[in-house]
Amino acid sequence: MYIHEYKERVRYGQTDQMGYLYYGRYADFYEIGRVEMLRALGLTYREMEEEHRVMLPVASMESRYIRPAKYDELLTVRTTLRQFPHDQHMTFHVEVFNEKGKLVNGGRVRLVFVDMNTMRSIPAPEFFTRLLLPYFPEAAAQSSKV
Repeated sequence: MYIHEYKERVRYGQTDQMGYLYYGRYADFYEIGRVEMLRALGLTYREMEEEHRVMLPVASMESRYIRPAKYDELLTVRTTLRQFPHDQHMTFHVEVFNEKGKLVNGGRVRLVFVDMNTMRSIPAPEFFTRLLLPYFPEAAAQSSKV
């Protein structure tokens, strides 16, 4: 399992009339969590697209609203990969916590690996899975047997 945390402050322009983070903005926080998680692994979306010609479009997204996040709160976006990506997709689990450590929102985003040259889904590429092997010992053991 790989877990990454990133802090992001709720901006005025992201709030509704009540001063709460607008519900549609949580998808932005999910994306920030994914992008920063990959960056922490040593890979950027730009590198994936420009050098490896692989993109990760969203196939599905679920979101649960627990309590409001408020203007100027510093939120912690915890992004978790619970399963090693063996096939053509992977799922990011996201939890957003307020400054008091209370769960504000939880969600799940499923992305698909797509070859940009053919525009077809592909298995998780080796350049990507290699970065995750240290966090998934069972997958590392399996790959060493092959």
